Amino acid sequence: MDRMKAVVIGAGQAGLSAAYWLGRRGLRAWEDFVVLDANEGPGGAWRHRWDSLTFDAAHGLHPLPGVPLEAPDPHEPASAVVSRYYGDYERALALPVIRPVRVAWVERAHDGGALLVRAADGREWRTETVINATGTWDSPYWPHYPGREAFQGRQLHTHDFVSAEEFRGQRVLVVGGGTSAAQFLLQLDAAGARTVWSPRRPPQWTEVPFDADWGVAVERRVGERTRAGLPPLSVVAATGLPLTEQYRAGIDAGVLVSRGPLARITRSGAVLADGTELELDAILWATGFRASLGHLATLHVREPGGGVLMADDGVRVVREPRLFLVGYGASASTVGATRAGRAAALAAVRFLSDASGAAASSAQVPREDALASVP
Repeated sequence: MDRMKAVVIGAGQAGLSAAYWLGRRGLRAWEDFVVLDANEGPGGAWRHRWDSLTFDAAHGLHPLPGVPLEAPDPHEPASAVVSRYYGDYERALALPVIRPVRVAWVERAHDGGALLVRAADGREWRTETVINATGTWDSPYWPHYPGREAFQGRQLHTHDFVSAEEFRGQRVLVVGGGTSAAQFLLQLDAAGARTVWSPRRPPQWTEVPFDADWGVAVERRVGERTRAGLPPLSVVAATGLPLTEQYRAGIDAGVLVSRGPLARITRSGAVLADGTELELDAILWATGFRASLGHLATLHVREPGGGVLMADDGVRVVREPRLFLVGYGASASTVGATRAGRAAALAAVRFLSDASGAAASSAQVPREDALASVP
């Protein structure tokens, strides 16, 4: 069993940022910390995005610390851009990334002095701190609607989308109110599909500029929930939909027009809340993701409401001070992930320093019961 001061789980944006700052604060790669990643190669969740999501259509990528992101071809798939950038980053900084490693669970050591990280293949690491950066991609959210199991057409989630061309000539219901849903609708329409849009609530279009001030405001709202132990809001609930020229054109063309919420699914289609019956070939669930925290269940860090109570720094878990979450809540955005990686690394180093100081003090100062036995 390897012994570490810190184990980072996940090599996406937040995990790589955390690894960078652990090294900058004196921890030695491979000896003091490692990064465990479940993917076959670099890129985090981005490596799984569909090819039609080009870099200019993505939400944007905040540069990682220490290595700038050079301007890529805006028409290149975002998955290729990010995978290449992250791979170059890992090599340039000689980060101790081990892959593929799927972490099965994290638990407290029997002696209470550390956390044990156990991989599905049997490998184990004993560590004084864990920085969890597993994000959300592995936990697609499939909402329940009556009849969903009986539908005889095709159902897929954002997680499984490959190409709009697969749906040429088909009748497709897109469920969800976020930017992914809007992008799918435009792509499907351009590919010759007949689409219907069914968000749960009316689209939250906004003309607020998506600048640094906007990002800080969003992070503050989401952070307030996580510090209260509440589950994070969906991305669109926190940000709204940017009313870009592309989306304006989609609205004018009748593609980005909500038909209202979904009521139930039938064998051959769906019924909307207003009673409209739809005959469908496919349903695309653009319903978002949840935090991938199943491997932390043995630590019992969730609150009764389902969220994880976070300290004021936004990264330390109150129920387990050796555990730090990044890519959770406010740090799920690309800007927030980079900052949270730094915050988590610095907080972990402080924890290690405090623990080391406390151990040294305990070793140097005799206990009262020991003093009592001295003549």
